[in-house]
Amino acid sequence: MQEPSTPEAYKQILEAALLSASVPRPVAVLRRLFAEDPGPEMVRKLLDELREEWQGRSVELVQTAGGWRFQTRAELQVFLDRLKDEKPPKYSRAVLETLAIIAYRQPVTRGDIEEIRGVTVSTNVIKTLESRGWIDVVGHRDTPGRPALLATTRRFLDELGLRSLTELPPLTEIERIMDLVELPESDSTDAASATAQTSEH
Repeated sequence: MQEPSTPEAYKQILEAALLSASVPRPVAVLRRLFAEDPGPEMVRKLLDELREEWQGRSVELVQTAGGWRFQTRAELQVFLDRLKDEKPPKYSRAVLETLAIIAYRQPVTRGDIEEIRGVTVSTNVIKTLESRGWIDVVGHRDTPGRPALLATTRRFLDELGLRSLTELPPLTEIERIMDLVELPESDSTDAASATAQTSEH
């Protein structure tokens, strides 16, 4: 195929690159597709046009913190999950509440989280979020013991399909999602205490 000379040809190449990508691609990377750089504004314009063209289909083009990607529309994912051999992991309320506190109050220390939730934060809860790639240590507070400061990662935003933290849903929506989570026995008391604490903040 010759180098593109029309907007449609440029879009076709962008579309192919994004459909075959396993991770979001930023504009800076997508510009490298072309021998003659079309510039960031042109690439963004073409991506916006592509997004419009894919509206109403089973797959949509979205912009996340890490760049642009095609993804299945959220309402169809429940059907695709039936083809998976492994069930997606279910997270306890303790894990989700800890993640919500970090996302909305970041950067925070483990002590901050415990103060808000009113219960001790298990090391396993933090490890679960770190192993998922959703949170990371971003520094240390200048207080005795220099506790680690925790914040969410770009991967967290990418997996939620968000461009920035300003797009996080209201806390009420997070609470609604938490109410749908299956609670293991060990977290029942923990969750009850946390709910009471959360309502105070």
